[in-house]
Amino acid sequence: MTPAAPIETDSTAETPAKRGMSTRQRLLFFLTAWLIALMPFLFWWNTWFGRHLSDKQIAEYLQDNRHPRHIQQALVQMSERISHHDTAAKQWYPDLVRLAAHPVEEVRNTDAWVLGEDTSGQGFHEALLKMLNDPSPLVRGNAALSLVRYGDTTGRPQIVELLQSRKISASITGRVVDADRPGTPIRQGGLIAKLQNDQQTIEVRSPISGRIRTLFAQTGQTVQAGAELATIDPAVDQVWEALRALYLIGQPDDLPAITPYERELPEIPDHIRKQALLTDKAIHDRANTAH
Repeated sequence: MTPAAPIETDSTAETPAKRGMSTRQRLLFFLTAWLIALMPFLFWWNTWFGRHLSDKQIAEYLQDNRHPRHIQQALVQMSERISHHDTAAKQWYPDLVRLAAHPVEEVRNTDAWVLGEDTSGQGFHEALLKMLNDPSPLVRGNAALSLVRYGDTTGRPQIVELLQSRKISASITGRVVDADRPGTPIRQGGLIAKLQNDQQTIEVRSPISGRIRTLFAQTGQTVQAGAELATIDPAVDQVWEALRALYLIGQPDDLPAITPYERELPEIPDHIRKQALLTDKAIHDRANTAH
């Protein structure tokens, strides 16, 4: 049996000519590619707090309740102006007092810091004292730190609170359907775990930035309402500012919150340990002088 001959193709046969992109298609292609590359830059440009704002923009941003980040950006630039003794910033001082009661926590938190930049600002001291009762621990802490610049030690308990770990409890009885891991860095509002029962699923989020020290339940376990779910250690920057403030106003009663940071441990940066030791010594020196 003679094997079948292979199928041959006629190389001379006509094939459809390849059509190139039209000028309009090329323009659309390049425009789309350009927009894709531009969008991340525009996002960064609109959210970067270092971008210079004109006086008109600051005035507008301070009133932009629809975009809290605009308010924060204006506050950051006001802080820079005040620190450089720019008297033009005084025109917005009433806004700083007003924003101390803003509904968005991040705005109040930034405002509490800026209110400490000029201790001569009318109404600043009083606004900071009210912020010591803010529902947010970070706002209370920033207000207390700013009060130190006024020579006011009223916020000392709130500063000590900045050094302490936060215990997170389960708000419902439910099964852990998702959970992060101990040792994981976490930002304020970051997800720690999800709890689920027959009625609902809730997200357990961190009230502070820091690091998850312990997690008392793993995925699949059931926890009871009120049971301790996690412990969050405060962020390094927060600890640093608190230790520096207590160096100036700390009392012997504050030492139990300070001494854990004097240990040589991998999770305690060297500059934190040194500041804790300096703060400890300053408190003891003040106590000895007082006696």
